[in-house]
Amino acid sequence: MRFEAKSHGLPCGGDNRLIKPFLAKLGFSLTDAQTRVLREIRRDMGGRHPMRRLLQGDVGSGKTVVAACAALMALESGYSVVLMAPTEILAGQHHQNMVKWFEPLGIPVALRTGSRKTDSEARGPGEATLFNKDSPVNSAGIIIGTHALIEADFDMPDLGLVIIDEQHKFGVTQREQLVRKGHYPHLLVMTATRFLAHWG
Repeated sequence: MRFEAKSHGLPCGGDNRLIKPFLAKLGFSLTDAQTRVLREIRRDMGGRHPMRRLLQGDVGSGKTVVAACAALMALESGYSVVLMAPTEILAGQHHQNMVKWFEPLGIPVALRTGSRKTDSEARGPGEATLFNKDSPVNSAGIIIGTHALIEADFDMPDLGLVIIDEQHKFGVTQREQLVRKGHYPHLLVMTATRFLAHWG
């Protein structure tokens, strides 16, 4: 496969220093299925080639927690993460969750949408300047956003993992535009629909 021949996976397997305290404060235990999937994701993100994985499950099945753990693996490894959602409402919900989960761990969490993109706009808790190109990122963090993440003026240093929610609402070109913000970052796409996606 041409993709595998020319790409090398970033070492994003992590070391558990963030995941352990995250899970300890989560308030519930992961299911056997979630644990199994995370073991597979860790193997993929520590492998020779960039991960390209579909995470499928019904609404409320815990996909977001699995995605958060995958993000922590990349963050533990010193890489940044982006999470793209199709609407500002959904992006805002993800942002609220990540602020609640990640900021106590000292992880910067930022929000970038069509209506909130610049450093001069008012920000609430967790809406960091992480995405501002004029403010260099001093540590790995996560940015949650909408299509605004694929705009030309957005850049993400050391991008290790791209997470896309409701991936069926994005075209292949949009997905690839976001992935190209990094150098062959890992890709995790989430969907609640009953079909499988394949890509190279």
